[in-house]
Amino acid sequence: MHRRIIFIFNEFLDIIIPFSYFHIICYTHLTMTDQQINASQNSIPYTKTTFKNGLRLILVPMEQNQTVTAMVMVATGSDYESVEENGISHFLEHMCFKGTVKRPVSKLINSELDAIGSLSNAFTGNEYTGYYAKAHARHTEKVIDIISDLFLNSTLPKGEIEKERGVIIEEINMYEDRPDHKVGEVYDKLIYGDQPSGRPIIGPKENILKFSQQDFIDYRAKHYIAEKTVIVVAGHIDDQKVIQQVETLFKDISTNKAPVKVVNTIEQVEPRIALAEKKIDQTHLVLGFKGINRFDPDYWKANMLSTLLGRGMSSRLFQKMREELGICYYIGTYLDTGIDSGNFNIRAGVANERVEEAIKGIIEELKRVKNEPVSEEELRKIKDLKIGRMYLGLESSDDLADFYGFQELYNEPILSPEDETKKIEEVTAEDLKEMAEKFFVSSHSNLAIIGPHDEKLKVELMELLKNC
Repeated sequence: MHRRIIFIFNEFLDIIIPFSYFHIICYTHLTMTDQQINASQNSIPYTKTTFKNGLRLILVPMEQNQTVTAMVMVATGSDYESVEENGISHFLEHMCFKGTVKRPVSKLINSELDAIGSLSNAFTGNEYTGYYAKAHARHTEKVIDIISDLFLNSTLPKGEIEKERGVIIEEINMYEDRPDHKVGEVYDKLIYGDQPSGRPIIGPKENILKFSQQDFIDYRAKHYIAEKTVIVVAGHIDDQKVIQQVETLFKDISTNKAPVKVVNTIEQVEPRIALAEKKIDQTHLVLGFKGINRFDPDYWKANMLSTLLGRGMSSRLFQKMREELGICYYIGTYLDTGIDSGNFNIRAGVANERVEEAIKGIIEELKRVKNEPVSEEELRKIKDLKIGRMYLGLESSDDLADFYGFQELYNEPILSPEDETKKIEEVTAEDLKEMAEKFFVSSHSNLAIIGPHDEKLKVELMELLKNC
C-alpha cells in the first residue's frame, strides 16, 4: 500500500510496518467550504471537510468503539528531498517530539500522553510523514491538542538536535546490521539510481551530522502547509466538537504553495544485479520488476497478482520455496506503488549455498503464472484472503485512520471497504495472466543480494534473469 516498507513475516499474518515552520507566513481563518462529503451509506461511514485554505479533515465515527485516534499526515518524505536534504523528513519527525511552545520539553509531552494511557508514534516514508495518538474516547480533545501541537508548534531546540543526531546514527547502524532491511536499500538504489526513491529514507550519516536548526525550520515551512496536510480523527467522537477544535488549532497554518515533486522514473532495457558482499549466515535477496504507480487502472489486478504469489502461507511462492523446497524461512511479494512510479518485488532470505536454486524456483513460479491460467478455485481463495485480511485490518480506530487517511493524502477518490471488495471481485484469471506477462519481463528484472558471495555468483545469476 505505501512506499518503502519493511517486511516482518509472521507465521500466520503478513505484517507490514512502515519504516517508520516555525515561521508562519500566511494567516487564514479555517472557515469551511460549502463542500462536505458524507459517506454514511457505507458500513463504515466517514465525512470529509475541506477548509477554504485547503486543509482537509476526515472524520470516521465508530459509535461502538471506546477509543479515538487522531492523526496528522503531510504529503512529504524522502521523495521530496534533494540529495543534500536526504534524511531531513525523518529527522524532523523525531524532532517534533522534543518540545513545543506549550510543552517545552519532551518529558512533558510523554507525561501527558502516558497520563491518559495513550499509544502514540510517528512514521516517515517516501511520500508521507505522519503523527498520531490513540486513547480512550473521553480524552479526544487532549489527544487532538497534543498531536496538533507537535505538528504545528515544535520549537526544534538546538540542544535536542545534537542529541538526536546520535540517536539517528545508531538507528542507521542498527539497519546496517540487519541485512533483511539493508538489501531493500540496495534494491532501491539499483532500480531507481540517483533519484529520490533510490535513496534511503533515513538518509546518510554525513547529512545527519550537518543538519542545522535553520534547515529544519526551512524544510518545515516549505512542506508542512495546509494543502499538503490531512487530519484524520476516528473513533467514538462528536463530529462538530472535533471540527471546531481543528478550526481553532489550525487557524494559523501556512498557506504557502506546495513545491513541485521530483518525478521518479524507471528506465531499463536489460537485467540488472547488485551484489553487496557481507559475511552472514543467510543470503537476503530482492528480485523485482518495473511496475505501475498507484493511480494506474491496473492497480487492483496487480495487487491480486501479489496476493496470488506471495501473500499468506498458502501463496504459491510460500508453498514452493518453504513447504516444497525447504529453502527459506521468509518469502513474500510486495507491490510498491508510488505517485509517479512503482515496482513489483519478491523478498526472501535463503541458505547461502542455495541462492541459484532459490532464484530458479522463483522464476519457475513467475513463468507458471504467465503460462497457466489460475483456476477458479484458487482465484476464489485469494479473493477471500484479500477481503478477509482487509476487514481484519479495519477493526480499530487507528486502522481506520490509516485506511481513510492515506487515500485522502494521495488525493485519491476514497474507496470504502465495500468499494474495495468490488474492485477485488472484478479481477479475473485472465487479468492475473495479463499482469504477469506485463511485469515479469527479463529486460525489466532487477536482483539485489546481500551475502558472502563474489562476482562469480553475479555472472551465474545474470544467466537466470535472461531466461526469466
